[in-house]
Amino acid sequence: MTPAFASWHDFFAMGGYAFYVWLAVILTLIPLSALVLHTLVQRRRLLAQIRQRQSRERRIRAAKSKKAASEAAGDPM
Repeated sequence: MTPAFASWHDFFAMGGYAFYVWLAVILTLIPLSALVLHTLVQRRRLLAQIRQRQSRERRIRAAKSKKAASEAAGDPM
Protein backbone atom coordinates (compact mmCIF):
# COMPACT_ATOMS: atom_id res chain seq x y z
CA MET A 1 0.00 0.00 0.00
CA THR A 2 1.40 3.39 -0.93
CA PRO A 3 0.74 6.61 0.96
CA ALA A 4 -1.67 9.07 -0.63
CA PHE A 5 0.65 12.02 -0.10
CA ALA A 6 4.43 12.13 -0.43
CA SER A 7 4.91 14.80 2.24
CA TRP A 8 3.05 16.90 4.81
CA HIS A 9 3.13 19.82 2.40
CA ASP A 10 1.30 17.72 -0.19
CA PHE A 11 -1.20 16.67 2.44
CA PHE A 12 -2.00 20.24 3.42
CA ALA A 13 -2.09 21.34 -0.25
CA MET A 14 -4.63 18.56 -1.01
CA GLY A 15 -3.63 18.34 -4.64
CA GLY A 16 -4.43 21.99 -5.32
CA TYR A 17 -7.85 21.88 -3.64
CA ALA A 18 -6.66 22.89 -0.18
CA PHE A 19 -8.85 25.99 0.06
CA TYR A 20 -12.05 24.05 -0.62
CA VAL A 21 -11.11 21.01 1.45
CA TRP A 22 -10.02 22.94 4.54
CA LEU A 23 -12.94 25.35 4.20
CA ALA A 24 -15.30 22.36 4.24
CA VAL A 25 -13.50 20.92 7.26
CA ILE A 26 -13.74 24.23 9.14
CA LEU A 27 -17.38 24.76 8.18
CA THR A 28 -18.12 21.29 9.56
CA LEU A 29 -16.13 21.57 12.79
CA ILE A 30 -17.51 24.98 13.80
CA PRO A 31 -21.19 23.90 13.95
CA LEU A 32 -20.26 20.61 15.60
CA SER A 33 -18.26 22.47 18.25
CA ALA A 34 -21.12 24.90 18.77
CA LEU A 35 -23.53 21.99 19.16
CA VAL A 36 -21.34 20.32 21.79
CA LEU A 37 -20.92 23.60 23.67
CA HIS A 38 -24.67 24.30 23.55
CA THR A 39 -25.42 20.80 24.82
CA LEU A 40 -23.02 21.18 27.75
CA VAL A 41 -24.49 24.57 28.70
CA GLN A 42 -28.05 23.23 28.49
CA ARG A 43 -27.12 20.20 30.61
CA ARG A 44 -25.57 22.39 33.29
CA ARG A 45 -28.63 24.68 33.28
CA LEU A 46 -31.02 21.72 33.48
CA LEU A 47 -29.16 20.14 36.39
CA ALA A 48 -29.18 23.48 38.25
CA GLN A 49 -32.94 23.77 37.74
CA ILE A 50 -33.45 20.23 39.04
CA ARG A 51 -31.35 20.94 42.14
CA GLN A 52 -33.28 24.17 42.73
CA ARG A 53 -36.65 22.41 42.40
CA GLN A 54 -35.59 19.59 44.73
CA SER A 55 -34.36 22.10 47.31
CA ARG A 56 -37.66 23.98 47.12
CA GLU A 57 -39.65 20.76 47.55
CA ARG A 58 -37.55 19.79 50.60
CA ARG A 59 -38.16 23.22 52.17
CA ILE A 60 -41.91 22.93 51.53
CA ARG A 61 -42.01 19.41 53.05
CA ALA A 62 -40.02 20.57 56.08
CA ALA A 63 -42.34 23.55 56.61
CA LYS A 64 -45.43 21.32 56.34
CA SER A 65 -44.07 18.77 58.81
CA LYS A 66 -43.05 21.55 61.21
CA LYS A 67 -46.54 23.05 60.97
CA ALA A 68 -48.17 19.64 61.51
CA ALA A 69 -45.94 18.97 64.53
CA SER A 70 -46.74 22.35 66.10
CA GLU A 71 -50.47 21.86 65.52
CA ALA A 72 -50.29 18.40 67.08
CA ALA A 73 -48.57 19.87 70.12
CA GLY A 74 -51.30 22.49 70.41
CA ASP A 75 -49.12 25.49 69.70
CA PRO A 76 -50.76 27.95 67.32
CA MET A 77 -48.36 29.52 64.87
